[in-house]
Amino acid sequence: MTDGVRGDGGGGSGRSGKDEPRRPAALLRWGLPRDHRAMEHVITFVVLTLATILVTRLFLLVTGYPQVGGDGLHIAHVLWGGALMVAAFLMLLLFIGPVVRPAAVVVGGVGFGLFIDEVGKFLTDDNDYFYEPAIAIMYAVVVAIVVASDLVTSRRSRAPSEDVAAAADIAVTGLVGGLSVRQRAVAVELLERAADRSDGAAAAVAGADEVRALLEALPSDDDELPDPVRALTHRSADAARRIVSETNGWRIALWGTAVLLAASVVVAVTDVAAALNSGVAFLIVVSGLSLLASWVLWFLAQRAQRSDGGTTARSRALDLLRGAVATNLLVTQVALFRFDPWQATILVVVGMVLLVVEWAEQQRRHAEASGA
Repeated sequence: MTDGVRGDGGGGSGRSGKDEPRRPAALLRWGLPRDHRAMEHVITFVVLTLATILVTRLFLLVTGYPQVGGDGLHIAHVLWGGALMVAAFLMLLLFIGPVVRPAAVVVGGVGFGLFIDEVGKFLTDDNDYFYEPAIAIMYAVVVAIVVASDLVTSRRSRAPSEDVAAAADIAVTGLVGGLSVRQRAVAVELLERAADRSDGAAAAVAGADEVRALLEALPSDDDELPDPVRALTHRSADAARRIVSETNGWRIALWGTAVLLAASVVVAVTDVAAALNSGVAFLIVVSGLSLLASWVLWFLAQRAQRSDGGTTARSRALDLLRGAVATNLLVTQVALFRFDPWQATILVVVGMVLLVVEWAEQQRRHAEASGA
């Protein structure tokens, strides 16, 4: 049975070095290979969603909440959001290949932001746009999207056949418009990764040789649709790498996380009275427990960094630090959004920046360890 038939699954080390179990994963049996840029697209989608919500609410606040329409009509921005989401959906239905996806991510992210911003109107009998828990609900929905997507993409290691499928997906664009240098390089890298994961036997992955031959036969053409997702993520990554290369990335990550957690404690304490008056004191309990867990992870990270365990211990320290920030973002801030959405928004932005810095520091350490 070939690797192209076997699914992914992060099988144990007792499988002769193979990463895939013998039985194919359900997604692969159903013909659903995962996009190698899936989380990149999802993160950009939710960032644009949150940014759209913030910009919309600030615009309405500054302009005095104007209404579009007249004579008893009010064209709510939920309709514009729905229209943009339909446009993004149609883009994905009308065109094949990976080139259209970043554009659909942008259009869909803005549309979803406009759509969910009015969730308060649809949860209250008086159509209350200013329904207090609305911001917390929006943030919880965004968190759920990220967590669910991460479970799909990271629950199992990628199969070699998925990398070959991704390379073939890129080749689709070259059949009609030629391949840019960047697209060709990405596709070749995916094929090489597939070969590495199948013990160097590229032919073991069904179609790998054919895809490689197709890529070599396609003409070159650097005219392609702009990729705003790649521009955003790569610029963010480059900025983070400059920070950790010019200064002490570990100190920024460690003490930045401490500041985030301390600020979250202050906000949670100031929200105790509001929680008691609103009858939702359990949210303060949730935020308190999650903050306690985050602080425990922070102290463990500091201890692991100071130990003499070498590269493994330092890598574990960064993993613990990321866990502290992730717990704060996924649990603590969901509760705090209920009482002080603006302060919680600032803390979320700080947390996301810290995650990028911690990722860049991890990449720097890997490069040092490999002698790059």
